[in-house]
Amino acid sequence: LLLAEQEKSERLLLNILPQPIADRLKRQETNIADGHADVTVMFADIVNFTRMSEEMSPNETVQLLNTIFSEFDLLAERYGIEKIKTIGDAYMAVAGVPHRRADHAHAAAKMALAMRDTIAQNVEHLGVEIRIGIASGPAVAGVIGKRKFAYDLWGDTVNTAARMESH
Repeated sequence: LLLAEQEKSERLLLNILPQPIADRLKRQETNIADGHADVTVMFADIVNFTRMSEEMSPNETVQLLNTIFSEFDLLAERYGIEKIKTIGDAYMAVAGVPHRRADHAHAAAKMALAMRDTIAQNVEHLGVEIRIGIASGPAVAGVIGKRKFAYDLWGDTVNTAARMESH
């Protein structure tokens, strides 16, 4: 029973953090922060979501976001990209973190095209369009907080990707 509970806890931790970061946290590192010289950050946002959600029930809103973001999670896994977080109706992911990879921009572009295609193939069913912004360059990644901690990403590359999405 104890082993089953430990495995459940491990799966839960790995749903929150990448494996290498979870390992460092388990070793009780207190300040997890890494500079990455070359990564590709991606933001995807649902067009006119705020207006759409005003006409939906809370349950419909969550169901729509869960359907879309679950598909994006599968794509992230397929392309070896790290989902960082969702922020409302935005999905943030990065290629090249926590493990360096030479093809980070290519992997992110392939995922972005697959995200676009997924939405396009289901536009009648989902009734949404997305915008995607991508930027490559340096970034800092780390864990912040003691309660409800988060693995997050910062830097000009992150800001540029967010701006690319919104424009």
